[in-house]
Amino acid sequence: MSQETSQTAETQSLTLVQAVRDGLYGELSRDDDVVVMGEDVGENGGVFRATQGLIEEFGDQRVIDTPLAESGIVGTAVGMAAYGLRPVAEIQFMGFIYPAFDQIVSHAARLRNRSRGRFSCPLVIRAPYGGGIRAPEHHSESTEAFFVHQPGLKVAIPSTPTDAKGMLAAAVRDPDPVVFLEPKLIYRAFREDVPDESYTTPLGEAAVRREGTDVSVFTWGAMTRPTLEAAEDLAGEGIDCEVVDLRTLSPLDEETILESFRKTGRGVVVHEAPKTGGIGGEIVATIQEEVLLYQEAPIERVTGFDVPFPLYALEDYYLPEPARVKDAIRDTVEF
Repeated sequence: MSQETSQTAETQSLTLVQAVRDGLYGELSRDDDVVVMGEDVGENGGVFRATQGLIEEFGDQRVIDTPLAESGIVGTAVGMAAYGLRPVAEIQFMGFIYPAFDQIVSHAARLRNRSRGRFSCPLVIRAPYGGGIRAPEHHSESTEAFFVHQPGLKVAIPSTPTDAKGMLAAAVRDPDPVVFLEPKLIYRAFREDVPDESYTTPLGEAAVRREGTDVSVFTWGAMTRPTLEAAEDLAGEGIDCEVVDLRTLSPLDEETILESFRKTGRGVVVHEAPKTGGIGGEIVATIQEEVLLYQEAPIERVTGFDVPFPLYALEDYYLPEPARVKDAIRDTVEF
């Protein structure tokens, strides 16, 4: 069932984290080869309760509590995927994913190429990511660019409950590894009517959240909401913003990015990761290479800063918020 046809189905009002849980439940029910694994995902139901109740429903052979060893979690999952299972491995926080980096980039991402197609790696690595929840050190990273840079990986980041369920289902069914990053700042920020039935939202397709004619604003994850808020505020000033939620960073939906920029001639990129080496630079470069002659102003980037993610008192100053986004849009439009 595609997301478009699913809109006539029965729905329930879910938060984003509830939609993740619903997506996992649906895939475990649909395919006996799907297993969920990670630290505290079973009896405790996950640190954010994204797997709550799954072990009672599917048993401890399919919802597996693992040791506190991220390299072991992902390494085991790679082997399981190579031999026919579809593991969904949870890393409790993105800041804990680095011990597993070798397994992800040296093995999961390369298995199909290394074996010349004899093996694939249908593996999903879930991780809550990003700041804004007053967490300790190593709990607020937004380092998605590490994984976008690695060929062989898909990188998906939902910003709504409906997309979270549909994109997670698509990731589980994908024949290759997907790093599925969940913006924990909006885990419980709002609710949305989500179809009860199983459906997929295709990876690699951006969503235009707001159509406009004056400037294209590209964003993803938790930054979609402050970007939309800024766009609505600026409408009162006569600035008509188009907001594009990229949803998947690898593969990047270049067609939608370029189509939007051709229409507006101006662009702003908003992401919470540090500016240097961030995906914003890749988006700007793609626009320069492909549609330079449509450009009417420098493309602005509104990002986190090139510093370690700060603790509580400075967290709100680090994250892009509507005022910073509006200033960048005004500068671009008024250039």
